[in-house]
Amino acid sequence: MSGDLQKEIARARDLLAGARRVVVLTGAGISAESGVPTFRGGGGLWRSFRAEDLATPQAFARDPRLVWEWYAWRRSLVSRCVPNAGHAALARFALERPAAPGASGGAPSIRTVTVVTQNVDGLHERAAREAAGASDPAPALPLEIHGSLFRDRCSRCGRGSPAPATVDTSRVETLPRCASCGALLRPAVIWFGEALEAGVVARAFSAARAADACLVVGTSTLVHPAASLPIVTLEHGGSVVEVNPEVTPLSELASVSVRQNAGDALPVLLAGEGLRV
Repeated sequence: MSGDLQKEIARARDLLAGARRVVVLTGAGISAESGVPTFRGGGGLWRSFRAEDLATPQAFARDPRLVWEWYAWRRSLVSRCVPNAGHAALARFALERPAAPGASGGAPSIRTVTVVTQNVDGLHERAAREAAGASDPAPALPLEIHGSLFRDRCSRCGRGSPAPATVDTSRVETLPRCASCGALLRPAVIWFGEALEAGVVARAFSAARAADACLVVGTSTLVHPAASLPIVTLEHGGSVVEVNPEVTPLSELASVSVRQNAGDALPVLLAGEGLRV
């Protein structure tokens, strides 16, 4: 490890250790280390279709069987991936931090670490449950602002449900349906042209405003509104710690940038820091 990298890691550790509240924003970079494939761009074609051709309400209305076939294939690939050392370090960090006092000053009730992810692969949730064991994983469960590949919701009434183990995509008649209204279920991800869930976005921005530090991991910070979270923390007097092997548009604004992959950097940055408030 170079001397410059050691200095950056030391600075980042100090900032995170001194922060009473931390908001974490993660992107595709952390999941790439777990082998999660990219479904967009030049290498993202599936049977001559691009993600932009399939992940839309219009595509689902036109051919729900085709859209479900693609998502069933994606689920089969992603389900074989496992959380990496970066996911595990973040989960432990969030679980070990004691909760802040509630508004009345009574029993602790407010998260001191809020993980916000742009990823839909469910790896943060799996890492949280693995790290928690028999304890409550809630403090480490992420706000999934783009939804989850492993949950479904009704295309008519919006009712959510866990994803089934398998989906029979051979015919429209065999596709999963809502237990409440009977309409077709769809993956609970945010498609192109759809609005994000207002409640999830509001919670993410509330955490960013209250944070003393925003830890940004594996994202180019180009996709909004998530890209605005570190800016909000800066505007409210907090600092930004970036973990990314590449320079990003956020780098010039970050208090410190650690040029490493998440799996290498986060176990070092966060080791033992969860208990220091």
